Amino acid sequence: MTNQNPRGGTELQLEYLKKHVETNLLNQVEICTSVPGKVPLHPTKINILWQKNSWDQGNLISWFQDKSNHHKYDWYVFNSNWNFEQFTKKFELPTEKCLVIKNGIENIEPIPTIYKKGEPIKIIHHCTPWRGLSVLLGAMQLVKNPLISLDVYSSTEVYGAAFHDHNDHHYHDLYNQAKKLPNVNYIGYRPNEYIKEHLKDYRLFVYPSIWEETSCISLLEAMAAGLYCVTTNYGALYETGAEFPMYVPYSNDYRSLAKKFAGSIEMAALSLEDPNIIEHLKMQKKFVNYFYDWKIKGNTWNRFLKGAINAKQ
Repeated sequence: MTNQNPRGGTELQLEYLKKHVETNLLNQVEICTSVPGKVPLHPTKINILWQKNSWDQGNLISWFQDKSNHHKYDWYVFNSNWNFEQFTKKFELPTEKCLVIKNGIENIEPIPTIYKKGEPIKIIHHCTPWRGLSVLLGAMQLVKNPLISLDVYSSTEVYGAAFHDHNDHHYHDLYNQAKKLPNVNYIGYRPNEYIKEHLKDYRLFVYPSIWEETSCISLLEAMAAGLYCVTTNYGALYETGAEFPMYVPYSNDYRSLAKKFAGSIEMAALSLEDPNIIEHLKMQKKFVNYFYDWKIKGNTWNRFLKGAINAKQ
């Protein structure tokens, strides 16, 4: 049965917000995510636009270009410094009404085990198909290491039945290509809870993003689970992962990008044999726990909302 309700990154972050932030504070504000007007402005509450989308989205540009709209929200909260900088530069959004509170995840217990040379190397990709699946499949055709196999959890179903029914057919050729490759296993949609539970079965997370990510929850979850990550440096990906992933410089020459990414997958697989890799992955886990755990994000939101409410009284 098709997933009926959207449960992408925005929906997950809203769930975590309601779980980890004080209800009495949330009751005094009106939070709209990404698209101005999606939630009507409230006449008495503090109106907050929680901006997660990139500045170049078609349903955002005209609203932000009209500077008379900028006063409508009391605060603009961005999910990365990269996203904040894009909006303030492109639209001259007043910086005194802006702040950055990054996305977060809930704790994932990693099971870091020492890789033994000759063991199979299972790798995972669980992102929507337009964000780089075509490049990844091109890369997998160039990967020579017979120990490497890729599981692909990619579908439009994460955004709910209506979006899936309207859009998924555009990517059927990609899915069929994945099914034909000997080192790729196309699985399709699985809920976030399933993915988090099964990340322990993999060694690498691979994401040749051709999408200007404003943040990346999939990357954070993989890092928290102890996977070595390979991704491009496009958008806010470098800010999200810091020094821990292996980065491939983004290029809009997708054939060239696929070739470079294939080489990086092979290098990452060899890195698993490095005796220092376990310590690297442990430090990666500590980094995610310190900066991205929703228990900490909840406290950050609590402090922000208390200050905003007190300032308006």
